[in-house]
Amino acid sequence: MTAAERGATYREVFAEPRFRVLFLARTAAIAAESLRIFALSVLVFERTGSALLSALAFAAGFLPQLVGGLLLGALTDRIRPRPLIVAGYLAGGAAALLIGTVDMPVAAQLTIIGVVACGTPIFMGATSRLVADVLTGDAYVLGRSVFNAASSGAQLLGLAVGGVAVAAAGPRQGLLIAAAGQAVAALIVRTGLPDLDSVPGEAGSAVRASLTGVGQLFGDPLIRRLLLAHWLPSAFLAGAEALLVAYATARDFPAGSAGALMAAVPVGMLLGDLIVGRWVRPAVRERLSGPLVLLAGGALALLTVGLPLGGALTVLILSGTGYAYQLGLQRPLLDATPESRRGQMFALLSTGLMTLQGLSPLLLGTVAQVSSPSLAIGAAAAATVLCAPLIPRRRTRPAPAAGVDTITG
Repeated sequence: MTAAERGATYREVFAEPRFRVLFLARTAAIAAESLRIFALSVLVFERTGSALLSALAFAAGFLPQLVGGLLLGALTDRIRPRPLIVAGYLAGGAAALLIGTVDMPVAAQLTIIGVVACGTPIFMGATSRLVADVLTGDAYVLGRSVFNAASSGAQLLGLAVGGVAVAAAGPRQGLLIAAAGQAVAALIVRTGLPDLDSVPGEAGSAVRASLTGVGQLFGDPLIRRLLLAHWLPSAFLAGAEALLVAYATARDFPAGSAGALMAAVPVGMLLGDLIVGRWVRPAVRERLSGPLVLLAGGALALLTVGLPLGGALTVLILSGTGYAYQLGLQRPLLDATPESRRGQMFALLSTGLMTLQGLSPLLLGTVAQVSSPSLAIGAAAAATVLCAPLIPRRRTRPAPAAGVDTITG
């Protein structure tokens, strides 16, 4: 069995020092960001008593990413990765520090978070591009799997720390801890990552170049299909997750069960990334993308039949495992993208994921409002299953030469 057939190993991935730096920094930053989201939501609710404003505080970091990803995504391929990533983490830390120490209106707090979120796709794209540059072949896919698994674990850690910190010291102190976590992430990158060169690219307006790049990327039929296959199932599943609190209440589950239901999905995601990323051969992994989408949606649909709490937890773990469908799409998407547009492609990928995951809860929440949480979750499950045909059967083609900007269909 060749190296390509057997796949990469964790030892091979972590042998790359630049990946280790990015991994540690991203894990610290996600934990800090999860804590920041939780603490700000609690702070806004304590000040206003408004569930709507609290929900807006939760989502404020998602939708504004659409602006940055569309209008500034070309900067990912123009600016050296180390200062770009460091600036992104420091901006997040500064926002948490400012909100935690300065008494200001809720509108100002949400505006600060929104402004910082505009830059998130850019430094996230720089991180993803750097991972693609330093890890080759199946090591790249396994590295992305490790990133995903670490993200799930860091989210759980951030929420756990956030709950303890906010309960013990209050939301403002939780925001200060979040700011410190972002500063640690920036320090890890600044001290551990070489100051690599940016990729030579076109000069001129970043906005014009960004819009041109988005048009070229989304105008390519294969790239467009792979992007939609990344975005849509994830968005529907995220919308269903947002209804789990209402679902637990409607089902009269015991107090505190909503938290367990919400934690079940990241647990499944962690398991899926570890199993599919490490133990499934690359060619098989790509063929499994469609079945994993069906698993994610099909398991979720079982919530509509009135399962007991234990059964609901089990199917949510199974649904979360289906998130690993994305692993089989990552290498084909990378191979289909011109090297000079890779950073912008990753920025666009992040933008679509965050934007649709921000909109989906609003759409499905409206469905739940006029019907029931179970029916809305059933609609999300059906929509997820219907996304399976988006997975291309033939997902590979020769990688474009370096520096080629024109994308053909």
